[in-house]
Amino acid sequence: MANILMHSSRVLLGVIFLAAGINGYFVFFGLEPFVATSPEAMALFEFDYLLIAEKTLEIFCGVLLLCNQYMPLTLAVLSPIIANIFLLHLFLDLSLLPLAIILVISHSFLLYWYRKSFLSLLERKPNP
Repeated sequence: MANILMHSSRVLLGVIFLAAGINGYFVFFGLEPFVATSPEAMALFEFDYLLIAEKTLEIFCGVLLLCNQYMPLTLAVLSPIIANIFLLHLFLDLSLLPLAIILVISHSFLLYWYRKSFLSLLERKPNP
């Protein structure tokens, strides 16, 4: 049962991030690539490379999730992106909050599933 849940979470996250990344380049879902927030935050998007970098990471991570490759690296890269998505929809735009919650739950489950890969990050004095 846990194996099925792991694969389902991985595929769900892969499809969502692949679609969201592609949608950042070609708006095909009718959803803009970002939600307008404060003027300070919107000033960051004057630099097109930030949005390009984020959407490119989403595409790469989506593909890696679907191919089941480099999972610890992929989960580490997606962690700040998912945190930002969740906090944005929690505090500024409640319209996609259910999707953000699903992302957090799926990502948290995968982090728990691959927890042994991350334990060495918590070593106080690692062996050389």
